[in-house]
Amino acid sequence: MKVAIFSTCVVDLLFPNVGQAMVEVLERFGCETALPTDQICCGQPTYNSGYRKESNKVFYNEIDALLSANADYIVGPAGSCVAMLREYPHILKDDPEYSQKAQELADKSYEFSQFLYNVLGVIDAGAQLDATATYHRSCHMTRLLGEKTAPFKLLEQVKDLKMVPLPHLENCCGFGGTFSVKEPEISKQMVDEKVDSVISTGAKILISADASCLMNIGGRFSRRNESIKIMHIAEVLNHNVDTSRIRYKDQPTTV
Repeated sequence: MKVAIFSTCVVDLLFPNVGQAMVEVLERFGCETALPTDQICCGQPTYNSGYRKESNKVFYNEIDALLSANADYIVGPAGSCVAMLREYPHILKDDPEYSQKAQELADKSYEFSQFLYNVLGVIDAGAQLDATATYHRSCHMTRLLGEKTAPFKLLEQVKDLKMVPLPHLENCCGFGGTFSVKEPEISKQMVDEKVDSVISTGAKILISADASCLMNIGGRFSRRNESIKIMHIAEVLNHNVDTSRIRYKDQPTTV
């Protein structure tokens, strides 16, 4: 199948290694990938800041860019950004030119781990990582995209990886895009709570499926001189891969 890569701003500009890892994993599972070069931002920052009509031009550009690949699916490394793509049909429902295009885009857009687990049916990506880690469940991926299962199922199968539950898993990290700029003091308190929760687990690695959350929490780690590594789930699933261990949901376990 052909997959269009929805790179997202944060990954494209700050974490290109995450995009590379995602592409390598997808191609390992037989996907032909394409990176539409005209994509920019999904429009979430301006839309959530109240610039509803002004954001339409950004939506139009993203729709045209991602659909131009003529791909079977569109896959992104951030639940938050993919959730925004899923909002397009509602936002543009009365748009005579883009309402149908918005629905087409939303119907085939998936977050990376969601796509692996729910579409490709992958249960074990063959990865290995000898470490103790915990997982931050991002707000938009959980509450807007509605994905609570896929990342955990995939991480359970990473060889030698010990996953420790994160206390107050439901709490926001305080980023929220422009929220962290408009309400910096509240945002700081929220991310400090998140950092304290991560530290309490004793984990050496914090994993998430949203690079923006990792950017925010990782930045606070740095300012507090905490030696905890951040990793996107794509990087974890692309680490020390043994293809002989790859397993799908409908495939029986062999010993």
